[in-house]
Amino acid sequence: MASDRDILPGWTTRVKPSHYNISLYDIEFGGNFTYQGTATIDVDIKNSEQFSNIVLNAYQLTLHSAELKTGDSTLASKEITYDVKRQRATLDFGDKIQYSGKATLTVKFEGTINNVMAGFYRSKYKPKGDVPASVAKDDEFHYMFSTQFESCDARRGFPCFDEPNLKATFDVDLEIPKDQVALSNMPEKETKESKRPGFKIVTFDRTPIMSTYLLAWAIGDFEYVEEFTKRKYNGKSIPVRVYTTRGLKDQGRFALENCHQVVDYFSEVFQIDYPLPKVDLLAVHEFSHGAMENWGLITYRTTAVLFDEKTSADSYRNRVAYVVAHELAHQWFGNLVTMDWWSELWLNEGFATWVGWKAIDHLYPDWNVWGQFVTESVQTAFQFDALRFSHPIEVPVYDGLEVDQIFDHISYLKGSSVIRMLSAHLGEKVFLQGVADYLKAHQYSNATTNDLWSALSKASGQDVNSFMDFWIRKIGFPVVTVAEEPGQISLRQQRFLLSGDAKPEEDETVWWVPLGLYTGQSASAASLHKTTALGKKEDTIRDIDETFYQINKNLTGFYRTNYPPSRLSKLGEARHHLTVEDKIGLVGDAFANSVAGYGSTAGLLALVERFQDESEYLVWSQILTSMGSVRSIFSGTGEISDGLRAYSIKLITPAVEKVGWEFKEGESYLVGQLRAALILSAGLTGHQATVEEAQRRFDLYISGKDKDAIHPSLRKAVFSIAIKNGGESAFKAVQNDYLNSTTIDGKEICLQSLGRVQSPELAQEFLSFIFSDKVAMQDKHSGTIALANNAKVRIEVWNYIRDNWDNAIHPTLSGNLVVLERFLRFGLNKFSDVTVADDIAKFFSDKDTRGYNKGLDVIDDTIRSHAKYKERDEKVVKEWLKANGYIK
Repeated sequence: MASDRDILPGWTTRVKPSHYNISLYDIEFGGNFTYQGTATIDVDIKNSEQFSNIVLNAYQLTLHSAELKTGDSTLASKEITYDVKRQRATLDFGDKIQYSGKATLTVKFEGTINNVMAGFYRSKYKPKGDVPASVAKDDEFHYMFSTQFESCDARRGFPCFDEPNLKATFDVDLEIPKDQVALSNMPEKETKESKRPGFKIVTFDRTPIMSTYLLAWAIGDFEYVEEFTKRKYNGKSIPVRVYTTRGLKDQGRFALENCHQVVDYFSEVFQIDYPLPKVDLLAVHEFSHGAMENWGLITYRTTAVLFDEKTSADSYRNRVAYVVAHELAHQWFGNLVTMDWWSELWLNEGFATWVGWKAIDHLYPDWNVWGQFVTESVQTAFQFDALRFSHPIEVPVYDGLEVDQIFDHISYLKGSSVIRMLSAHLGEKVFLQGVADYLKAHQYSNATTNDLWSALSKASGQDVNSFMDFWIRKIGFPVVTVAEEPGQISLRQQRFLLSGDAKPEEDETVWWVPLGLYTGQSASAASLHKTTALGKKEDTIRDIDETFYQINKNLTGFYRTNYPPSRLSKLGEARHHLTVEDKIGLVGDAFANSVAGYGSTAGLLALVERFQDESEYLVWSQILTSMGSVRSIFSGTGEISDGLRAYSIKLITPAVEKVGWEFKEGESYLVGQLRAALILSAGLTGHQATVEEAQRRFDLYISGKDKDAIHPSLRKAVFSIAIKNGGESAFKAVQNDYLNSTTIDGKEICLQSLGRVQSPELAQEFLSFIFSDKVAMQDKHSGTIALANNAKVRIEVWNYIRDNWDNAIHPTLSGNLVVLERFLRFGLNKFSDVTVADDIAKFFSDKDTRGYNKGLDVIDDTIRSHAKYKERDEKVVKEWLKANGYIK
């Protein structure tokens, strides 16, 4: 057994699965939602040593019996015992068995279709149209059934050897009512009558060899829209479908149109044809993540796959397109070639994130996808990796049950940012050739990070491992501090910590830093410098034209740059000659350096003040995020808070007045997003004209006089502004809109808006509403994040968690620790008060925090770093605001 991981005992020398036949029957469509099952597993017994038991994974299942057929002999289990903590079952056959070769293990079991979005589970929804009588329902909701097996929840659905490198093929058959639809990874093979009256048995074709976490099935009142790939696969086009519950299928057409194009695109890019005979996308009404890449049956949260041209906010267009592409990338990168163990999760998620954005850039070149990637993915990755309690991209995972906590911004966003950096260095064509070679070499198998580096090294002729190893296996990233001398600059790299206090032992890594250094007589005339990378702690770069120079062009490298204050000011003056990515990096770095103490908030405020005339949405997105964070951290400081509000109103006024309220025919997607962002920010900051217009439109909409008064993309802005300024009546009106919303994105938008309440009483009322059965478990974090971002009432989130942990929070969310960890991390990470951090730490000190302990570390580190920043910069911020007329 490998010593660095807790895996099933003995399989490396004794028992390894090769094929499963999964049969589910006697499913209870209501009541207790139980089902019966038989798992028939073909195994290879590789060693002639005597054994008496077999250990496999099973969780929240009852195993009724087990039989092992070895050659002509069949043994029945004498006893079945469970290790609940390790989610294992031991099948004890009593007698010593001495056998080597192929065998068949048959386990009969019982499970429950749960409601915690893990394993085989049920989702509640309110149907559109007539629903067959057989569909499960209660007084208020109907239910669909589906699976979520990643990371380690296949064992909740059926007994199995639930580890990513124990690949096997699968046959699935499901007994379902005749008037419902069953789906699985592969096409339907046959349907036959069941002995159970009114039921049929649906059998599916055999899957390719794959990991247990990629198996999937679903049962419900489904309908679909269909397209076909333009490319031919084995001589014919592949059917592509989006499945929904009845009445929603037409909202799947946008995803469908993207899907078949992306399948063809990736087949070309990866130089391997899509390997299955169909692609199904299924909208699931309750979903813990955004989507899941089950091979051939990809499941999605409804807001990540459905889009209504008439009623959906346009931001969801971007989301659907990207999430569809991300999950399709996994069909190759993750499904065809799977990481050997969970420690290398980034191989799946980092790459799928990068190439997902690449596909969207291919389909929608006018969306400035890489600018979006820099302001969203890269900056978010920086934020989390700047914490002392971050983790390396490739992180040791001893127990598979720990892995859910690394489905995080490091694996996805830092992973993809580092891939973007490497692709830029090698050249995209060379990089993609290396990736294609890697996929071909390891298809239908498992691979490691080193396997990827080997393929890229061979394709590029460079030793990729030598300069990428630290980026993958070491925690954190550097800040490169620049010092100027005539004709040259000195560079020094050190680990960037948000708290700004890296100890010597935390700052030993020397990263390979691609400089992306441009210099010249002006920003428009600058060219690439001959020095391409920094490979030591300190170095001096000569032949620099001091008129203009810039490091990390387009923010391709994953590091912060800390310029001298005078250079930061000059780059601000030259902003109109910089790319969108450059401007995002400039603002993002200036903010982060202020918090960490490498730079100053005064320098940030002076830089951002120049951007009043900015017209690009993605740059404004970064400005609003950075300034929103500064205002949040200093929100309890009286004069400073008022001064920053005045600063923000002056900053945003020209832009919000210029962009206006009306969406024009033929206007670009990005202009629409700019309008939505500016109106939301201006209204919440207190720009009077915006507040008045938002309230006017809100009144027309809520009164029913004009339901078109609010453009779908402005619902979040108008609702939020109305609730902030309208108090209880506006709160009740939006809450009612939530309860009656029939649009796909309506409930999310209402929850995000309701978090803008201004009184502790309304905040507590909202939190009680969140933890009622009116809000699905998948959405309970949405409103909480809005409350956490609301300085006026964010303390109420902590008060509610502390006071209701045992009777509401833990009982509701602990069935799915992914959901609990996310709720806590995003609900509590906005404070900047050490006493709150102490209070949180004390509260959880005697709790069993397995499964969300890393989230608590992130909360603690973030709060303390913000508190340190506030204390350090309070005086200088106040002085700057006074000197510049924002504090009278």
